[in-house]
Amino acid sequence: MEMTIASSTLLLILQNGGAGGLFTSMLPLILIFGIFYFLLIRPQQKRQRQAQADRETMLSALKPNDKVITSGGIYGSIVAVREKEETVMLKIAQSVTIEIQRSAIAGLQPNESKEVETAKS
Repeated sequence: MEMTIASSTLLLILQNGGAGGLFTSMLPLILIFGIFYFLLIRPQQKRQRQAQADRETMLSALKPNDKVITSGGIYGSIVAVREKEETVMLKIAQSVTIEIQRSAIAGLQPNESKEVETAKS
């Protein structure tokens, strides 16, 4: 029969002293969980919420002539933004325009002029 860590810990606690020993034995586990929560889980949740807010801000600020990258890897320039349908018209070639959902935009393209300036420096 397979014994898990929790059941083996419970068995050890019950053998060593009953209810008073139960709390004392579980206290280190509770403290470890608390430390993990405040040092690892909570900061990660804050970063995730901030990233989500930044993405929502970026998507709501899209305007024509912005150069974007879709989540599928398509590079293009926004021609029109349709607020009601939550879509954008994206120009991907000379006379090729596609309509995509706003949420399919992964981000803005980096400006090439800044990259060229840093490469020259």
